[in-house]
Amino acid sequence: MGQVDKRSITLSPELAQAVDDVVSAGEYASASEVIRDALRQWKERRDLLGYTVEELRVLVQEGIDSGPGRFESMEEIKAEARRRFRSGGAV
Repeated sequence: MGQVDKRSITLSPELAQAVDDVVSAGEYASASEVIRDALRQWKERRDLLGYTVEELRVLVQEGIDSGPGRFESMEEIKAEARRRFRSGGAV
């Protein structure tokens, strides 16, 4: 693993129990492995999305500023998506 940077973390009782359970079940050799795996998965998911928190805030605000949507229900949204799919994606 090379050089390590040792950290101390605090977990809720539920998370601590979940870590203990997977170690006891033999899925991981230690609590450190569980945490490292969880952090790797978090980083991969975060990198995959490719947005910073500030970029997401801007996108949310753009959505709010754009006003109400043109569809009244989720069924209308689905129907429009199906229509677009059938027509090859034309808007």
